[in-house]
Amino acid sequence: MNQTNILLETGTNELEILEFHIDTLGEDGGRETNYFGVNVAKVMEVIASPGLEAQPSAPHPSFLGLIPLRAHILPVIDLAVWLGINKVNSDQDNVIVTEFSQTVTGFLVSGVTEIHRVGWSEVIPPDGYMPKVGIQAIIGLVERGGHFIQLLDLETILADLAPEEDDDSAPAFVAPTTLRVLVADDSATIRLMLRKSLEAANYEPTIVNNGNEALETARALARQAQAEGRPITDFVNVVVSDIEMPLMDGFTLTKNLKADPVLGRLPVILYSSIITAELRHKGESVGADCQISKPEMARIPETAARLALERAAKA
Repeated sequence: MNQTNILLETGTNELEILEFHIDTLGEDGGRETNYFGVNVAKVMEVIASPGLEAQPSAPHPSFLGLIPLRAHILPVIDLAVWLGINKVNSDQDNVIVTEFSQTVTGFLVSGVTEIHRVGWSEVIPPDGYMPKVGIQAIIGLVERGGHFIQLLDLETILADLAPEEDDDSAPAFVAPTTLRVLVADDSATIRLMLRKSLEAANYEPTIVNNGNEALETARALARQAQAEGRPITDFVNVVVSDIEMPLMDGFTLTKNLKADPVLGRLPVILYSSIITAELRHKGESVGADCQISKPEMARIPETAARLALERAAKA
């Protein structure tokens, strides 16, 4: 099954998800189906399982080995093992081949179902919902066909398999003047990392959970600026946002900000694991001033300062 390349107009707050399932044995011995989904933009193709088996010397219990696929040699991860559920093995198992964060990886699953067009407003944040598996990798839930599809953050899984070492060294960049930045990201881990790096670089960050909260916060700051007769840059100098978020994605956030006569003056930086040369046009179409791939997020403090100071010089 190849990626369908369904075209979506950028800024409509929609995405395409590939629904797949992992089958387990229930307490009564019957088969139970667990439904998951990933962003189609991260999927290269779906192939038949090569029948790999985990080795005792594997660096992680979920690591099944390496397979060749045209120009790639990619690791295959048993998704059920990482999620902590007891999958029923079958000759019909599939491997979902993904490409994101400049990495190609295969994920073993029981099978794929179909592709759904979903509005981010339909994605239910996982707050207060405790599924049986992998809560830290679930970014939201979507109801389709009488069941819930759990949307997976594959970046969390890869980060867990190859965690980065803590870096307590001095920041590579410090802004020449204190700047105020509004940040939107649904991942608590990324929010913490950005707060640490931005504060070390002489920023005062306001950090929210998704694009909807970011837009409401920005509009509230614009109203305050107007009421006090001050420029918006006294309250916020730059907006930094993830793209994939429940309720409102980064593309739609950017489109709304740029359409506002006051907030449209602010530079906007989008970052995501799905930013590639082929998909960069999506951010450009909604007016993003810069787009950064997640492996290069260390560039955000310096890039944000450059854009904010250049915009201030033109004011």
